[in-house]
Amino acid sequence: MHPTVDATVDPTADTAVLSHEEWAGRTAAHEARVDRWAVPHRERRQRGEPHPVLDFLFSYYSESPGRLRRWHPGPGLALAAPAPHAEWRWYTADGTTVRLDVAAFLADRGDTVRFVRRLLAATASRPAFSGCLGLHEWAMVYRGTGTRHPIPLRLGQQGTDDVVEAHPIRCSHFDAFRFFTGPAVGRNRLQPTRETQVELEQPGCLHAGMDLYKWAYKLSPATPGHLLADCFELAVDIRVLDMRASPYDLREHGYAPVAIETPEGKAEYVAAQRGFAERGAVLRARLLELCADLIDG
Repeated sequence: MHPTVDATVDPTADTAVLSHEEWAGRTAAHEARVDRWAVPHRERRQRGEPHPVLDFLFSYYSESPGRLRRWHPGPGLALAAPAPHAEWRWYTADGTTVRLDVAAFLADRGDTVRFVRRLLAATASRPAFSGCLGLHEWAMVYRGTGTRHPIPLRLGQQGTDDVVEAHPIRCSHFDAFRFFTGPAVGRNRLQPTRETQVELEQPGCLHAGMDLYKWAYKLSPATPGHLLADCFELAVDIRVLDMRASPYDLREHGYAPVAIETPEGKAEYVAAQRGFAERGAVLRARLLELCADLIDG
């Protein structure tokens, strides 16, 4: 959580003004929070050392570590000048304060804000389904000739195929489904497309939970830094479960498997998935509130 501060009220606008000390403190706290992942990622990259779990947060998702470290106040706060934000896109300065130029932001990114609002509202309106068991990762290597990561399959190829064939697959997330192998596509009870994303996205889906981070940075710089970091932390935690429950053997990398082919593994996965759905629901509501603040004023 970001620290509570006593911000002064600007009588000329419906925003509070953070003193230099206050916004500098929030900036430093945000950078330290993000550096927990950004610094090791940068050091691994310099060594040419890929990470099979965490690199995903900086490769599949397009936000760079540098942009992730950049703290933004959001639309409800102004910063006592001088502030570096004055040189950043979609900010405006009046000599004494620096703030987000909401009108300019919406002129350029209004369609994105409206899409994110529509998608998140539709997702939040549905019950969370927690019976997928992470089989999307298994479907991505089903009857394949190779793997998506240079890591051995925990049960081997035949054992992996047997697990897929023994379980129904109900993946509702297009950005997972599009990586299914050809033989796995027809086994999915749903056939999601980009066009049906708003119709099918549901809040129990691990990828929908991770994607809250994507929607948070797609709304940047309007997204307050603490909300962006909260979404990123959820994405990290979900990614770890996603790969622990995958067919890959990650024990040499320090990740114990969640063996979803067993009753115990199924129970562990479902419990974790429900917990992530609850965390995601809170963040989804905060992102929807941000969209409403931007669009409705």
